[in-house]
Amino acid sequence: MISKQLLSRGVAVVVMTSVTSLVWAQSFTGSVVSADSGLPIGGASIKVKNQKISTSSDESGKFSLTVGTGTILTVSYVGYKTEEITVTGPNMVIRLQPQASDLEEVVVIGYGVQKKKLNTGANLKVEGEELQKRNQLNPLQSLQGQAPGVSITSTSGQPGADMKVVVRGLGTIGNSGPLYVIDGVPGGDISVLNAADIQSIDVLKDAASAAIYGSQAANGVVLVTTKMGAAGKNVLSFDGYTGIQNVSRKAKLLDANQYKLIMNEQSLNSGASPINFDGMEGLANTRWLDYMFKDNAKMDNYNVALTGGSEKSTYALSMNYIGQEGIAGGKEVSNYQRYGFRTNSEHKLFDNFVKIGQHLNFNYIKNRGIGVGNQYNNTLRGAFATSPLSPVYSDNGLYGSPFNDTSNSPWYNGDSNPYGVMMTNSNNNNDGQKLLADIFAEIEPIKGLKVRSLLGFNYYASEYRSFTPLYRFSIYTYNQDHTTTSQNMSKGHTLTWTNTASYDFDINTDHRFSAMLGMESLRYQGTYLSGSNWNLLSQFNDFAHAYLDNTTGQAHLDEKGNVVETRTVSGKPENISRRVSYFGRLGYNYKEKYLLNATIRADGSSKFSRSNRWGYFPSVSAGWVISSEDFFKENLAGVNFFKLRASWGQVGNQDIADFQYAAPISTSTGITSSNPGAHYVFGTSNNNIAGAYPSRLSNPNLTWETSEQTNIGFDAKFANNRLDVVADFYVKKTKNWLVTAPVLATTGTLPPFINGGDVKNTGVELGLNWADKINELKYRVGVNGAYNKNKVGQIPTEDGIIHGQTAMLYDNSEEFYRAENGLPIGYFWGYKTDGLFQNQSEIDAWRAAGKGILQADVKPGDVKYVDQNNDGIINASDKTNLGVGMPDFTYGFNIGLDYKGFDLSVNAYGSLGNKIVQSYRNHTNKQANYTTRILDRWTGEGTSNSIPRVTETNVNWQFSDLYVQDGDFLRISNVTLGYDLSKLIKWKYGNQIRFYVQGQNLLTFTKYDGMDPEIGYGTDGWVSGIDLGYYPRPRTVLFGLNVKF
Repeated sequence: MISKQLLSRGVAVVVMTSVTSLVWAQSFTGSVVSADSGLPIGGASIKVKNQKISTSSDESGKFSLTVGTGTILTVSYVGYKTEEITVTGPNMVIRLQPQASDLEEVVVIGYGVQKKKLNTGANLKVEGEELQKRNQLNPLQSLQGQAPGVSITSTSGQPGADMKVVVRGLGTIGNSGPLYVIDGVPGGDISVLNAADIQSIDVLKDAASAAIYGSQAANGVVLVTTKMGAAGKNVLSFDGYTGIQNVSRKAKLLDANQYKLIMNEQSLNSGASPINFDGMEGLANTRWLDYMFKDNAKMDNYNVALTGGSEKSTYALSMNYIGQEGIAGGKEVSNYQRYGFRTNSEHKLFDNFVKIGQHLNFNYIKNRGIGVGNQYNNTLRGAFATSPLSPVYSDNGLYGSPFNDTSNSPWYNGDSNPYGVMMTNSNNNNDGQKLLADIFAEIEPIKGLKVRSLLGFNYYASEYRSFTPLYRFSIYTYNQDHTTTSQNMSKGHTLTWTNTASYDFDINTDHRFSAMLGMESLRYQGTYLSGSNWNLLSQFNDFAHAYLDNTTGQAHLDEKGNVVETRTVSGKPENISRRVSYFGRLGYNYKEKYLLNATIRADGSSKFSRSNRWGYFPSVSAGWVISSEDFFKENLAGVNFFKLRASWGQVGNQDIADFQYAAPISTSTGITSSNPGAHYVFGTSNNNIAGAYPSRLSNPNLTWETSEQTNIGFDAKFANNRLDVVADFYVKKTKNWLVTAPVLATTGTLPPFINGGDVKNTGVELGLNWADKINELKYRVGVNGAYNKNKVGQIPTEDGIIHGQTAMLYDNSEEFYRAENGLPIGYFWGYKTDGLFQNQSEIDAWRAAGKGILQADVKPGDVKYVDQNNDGIINASDKTNLGVGMPDFTYGFNIGLDYKGFDLSVNAYGSLGNKIVQSYRNHTNKQANYTTRILDRWTGEGTSNSIPRVTETNVNWQFSDLYVQDGDFLRISNVTLGYDLSKLIKWKYGNQIRFYVQGQNLLTFTKYDGMDPEIGYGTDGWVSGIDLGYYPRPRTVLFGLNVKF
């Protein structure tokens, strides 16, 4: 009976449970829409809280789930706030609120901030988090591929090398770098900032955005904001990585057998006898580049930071160390170390009536390196040209050279030992200190009115020391007579005082105004001193003791009776320059729909005479948020935001030395072998009397370079804010260049600086960014590109040309680059070729057609040079534009994935349209080595129509397009894979424990056959793409850790 009752009750419970389940667990349908626009949201994630049941909405925003009434759903979508919704019945409409859009975020502008939505300039913002992920010694390298319109290239792969930054094309033949403003202080050195300390970088690209900085902004402005603490949260973090670096690829040079083949062939082609290599002793098969580059050079970076605070005070402290060994020669030759300390703080007083704060960043830098300049100061260049038959070491253990062991002297004592030169002649060290600091105070006497005063201090000091021991590797490469020691010291500081008053107010809430007035004064003071002397004391004959006090050199007379000074001291008087500025900005918007901004700045500079001391730099810009118009909302529902922008402005450039408008007076106190000086003869005496003379002509009318720019662009968001689009078109014209005037050689002094010349840059920029998620996979893709055309309008010289240097490619080589009317700045100037003469009949037909021939004794296999003016003569008049080192088009793309604690990112960038001049070989040295490209030379009819026959003379190696290669490339610059253990293991002491592995410079796709196609180096600042033996960027593998407590 009891069992029957229990059975009955059990059946009843099961039936009741089943009925209840049918009531609660039913097919539930709903839709997800945007709360602000009412538009459906497709792809939204709908999950049952604390369960594994989930689905997603379709394109119309609809979804279906089998759940019961009262079930809690978690609904999320990229760009919207995640909501928890309780099921109340069928056909529910779930409205997601948009997250605080990045349009509501603020961007840094000159002397202030502005809501991104209201910005009418061509600005670009990169978050510090993105920079830190790329783990570059110089933050500018982390910007590569992320900033359309900002060309950033390496001047060298040597640790600590500068980056060449050009914003919207070259506008000057002077300094083309932008102004850097760090925490409101202009002129700071961004290269020594630790990326982990940077909150954001904002680039002001158009003149309207940059005009508030006036005479400093002709080449754009880069604003850097460092990190501050957050109220109520103390965070201790550690970021560190260690890794190894290797050369990514080496140039292919001839080995010993290939070299012998080419040397014999060029002897025969020149009418000489073949070389008897078999009769020579001590020949080697040296791969010089293998010796010049070190495997697995180390790289380390460690950063510890503490941030936090309260509602009244916040702070940020950090310490960091960076060490990077050079891949050329290793740490004993090329090495960089930096120790940094930073402290920022901010305090609110008197019920927030007063705010005070400070920023301080100090760095100690210690580095040494090899020569990376022109052919006379380029350590790597020798490795490309030296014969592989020369040994690295002689039998006696010394570096191999004709003078260290005559048995190892093949036939030419001009051959050096590049490895020996690098290891012997790289005794140098530079110690530098850099301090950038400011203190500020701000009061808000009435709501909306803020008065701010900032005092900035930028200090640097540098001490350089070098030692040249005795050595002799060839008849050209030696220091045989005496050791030399040199010491240099430079230091200076800039004091900046900035005062601003800003007032934000509105009328009837619809009309909103923002006004700012300011003044700024700047004073720079610096000095330089250099000394050198011969002959270290014998007991101190090494770099560790290479100080002037340990030298013994004394002045003496040479064979002609002239005084030879062994100890030299040079310097310059204390350099002081000043600038005073007044500036203002007025902004207006109506319902955040119609936008208008205007700025004006007046700069007075001591670098110009009193009659031209002041310059004025205005700008105006406007914007229209079309997506706020009713007609737009009704007809273009898929567009979430669309703003048109237009701007015009003028900015300036005063980057010349002080007193260039005046004629400095130089004196000469006596004749020496190194300084004949200026002397006078009086009366009947033939004695030279020391005198004074103007070392440069004056020009009191000298004034600013001016850059005028017009910009039209738009910002847009599509597909429920998943797609961001930014596009700009600009025309930038820079005029009144600061150049030296043409003068007669009989003038007897240096020419004055004058204003003249102009250049026009026209370009288009586009940036696309997509962010979305698929279930728990978040992904983002960014693509950007920029096109720029550069054209010189006029140059104030007799021939309309600014000439490049000579003897840069090889000994006695002619000028090969220039700036000229109607052509790009820094274009390569040389002969075009039309293939090779294949036989004597072709040569005869060429002559019969009246075409010019450059070679005196032309033979089959020689180059056909194009007679551009058809006058039957090949000469300098036939040289033409062979391309330019600056690219026409730059681009980048970035991909990021996040999934359950894993993160993967890929970054790449590249360029199109740039050319590279490669000159590894000194063509005046007939025994110099070649790259393996020479194996495709002409050896008989039909064998080649591009690479001429080899000869012992320079007959086919006048500068022409044979030297010029396409520099297009795509570089996979960074690939990172990380995992955050805190997603797996809950640790009460930490918020993040992320491990990662990263590869830098992993792959480069290019047709260029040199070591690295990214070449910012040029013998002048206004030319790029010259490879004389370029120090390449290393390929790096890093292992890192990020921890937050």
